[in-house]
Amino acid sequence: MQIEVLKSKIHRVKITGADLNYIGSVTIDEDLMDAANLIEGEKVAIVNINNGERLETYVIKGARKSGTINMNGPAARKVQAGDLIIIISYAQMEFEAAKKFKPSIIFPNELTNRLN
Repeated sequence: MQIEVLKSKIHRVKITGADLNYIGSVTIDEDLMDAANLIEGEKVAIVNINNGERLETYVIKGARKSGTINMNGPAARKVQAGDLIIIISYAQMEFEAAKKFKPSIIFPNELTNRLN
């Protein structure tokens, strides 16, 4: 039996921009992607702490050490620059493997979106 479990989480980062005219996705500083074990193109859930909105999209790489968290495309209507969000990814795995799996959870600085 396979179950879906938390794989990665970037907890409480600030939206740095919202670009309605971009194709889609969320741009994430590559340092944060590495720390959270996320890859480009990976499906993620976005939870907006400020307004309760939830959505799904995919990741694209942002410049390292930039602190970039940019919501692109139609999802840009669900956030504003300065909103705090949580970025979550899940993975499917066998039940017994899931019991031993440890997700990658990071807590960047909320003001800079960088790791301390």
